[in-house]
Amino acid sequence: MDAEKLEVLLNRQGFIAALDQSGGSSKKTLANYGISEDAYHSEEEMFDLIHEMRSRIITSPVFTEKTILGVILFAKTMNSFIKDQLTADYLWQEKRIVSFLKIDQGLAEAKDGVQLLKEIPDLDQNLQLAQERHVIGTKMRSVIHEPNRAGIKALVAQQFAWGKKIAAAHLIPIIEPEVDIYAVEKFGCEQILIDEIKANLELYDYPLIFKFTLPEQANFYDELLNYPNVLKMVALSGGYDQDKANQLLKENKNMIASFSRALLEGLNIKQDEEAFNAALKNNITAIYEASVQK
Repeated sequence: MDAEKLEVLLNRQGFIAALDQSGGSSKKTLANYGISEDAYHSEEEMFDLIHEMRSRIITSPVFTEKTILGVILFAKTMNSFIKDQLTADYLWQEKRIVSFLKIDQGLAEAKDGVQLLKEIPDLDQNLQLAQERHVIGTKMRSVIHEPNRAGIKALVAQQFAWGKKIAAAHLIPIIEPEVDIYAVEKFGCEQILIDEIKANLELYDYPLIFKFTLPEQANFYDELLNYPNVLKMVALSGGYDQDKANQLLKENKNMIASFSRALLEGLNIKQDEEAFNAALKNNITAIYEASVQK
């Protein structure tokens, strides 16, 4: 693992930008950006448009190491180029921003109140490619809908089992057990979740990052930072609009953002560069302040 990148991740102030929208969310992301479905006719064309949008964000003069620690990338983005450099290399060489790879292949069908990760048959190859592409870690998302202990136990166990494989490949796993903001008894889900996480943390000693839905009780997950292998806690916006997400984030003193939809709010393909950069700067500034100015 690159010591300089790890130093940036651990000690520089900022937040992690989630630019990892995949096949399931790309159409909505493009629609919000002002590109309708009739503008493309294949998955390849859709992902080309997504990459153009991401490239516009990443190359913007307001997207800098002063506010951004890292970026979560979708596999096709990681394997694509920005100004003749692979995306992660561009981010590091030009902006000193580290990269993570979204490793999961989506969600399984709901069972026992949760959605586990789908199996990743080529996980080892993906981890090797992530190393070759110079990313520092990976991210994987599963979802909790109900306070079902058996389901949450299985979900957390799966995340940690894959986290161990990722760590063995000298990458940092971002473990993301998202609690749906519309979950039945959301706080009850969070109580079971933290119990299961603590049980697993007692058995594992690899470095990791947690990515959580903003909790019902501010600072609810803070005790997890007492475990020396927990490097950071980051928050997903989870469907909240940017103002609400930032408000809740400010209440959680030891969390920084890893927002996706909230980061892209108000951006549009029809904006000229001045308007686009101004809108992006407003989003970045607000999310940065909510992350580090508590």
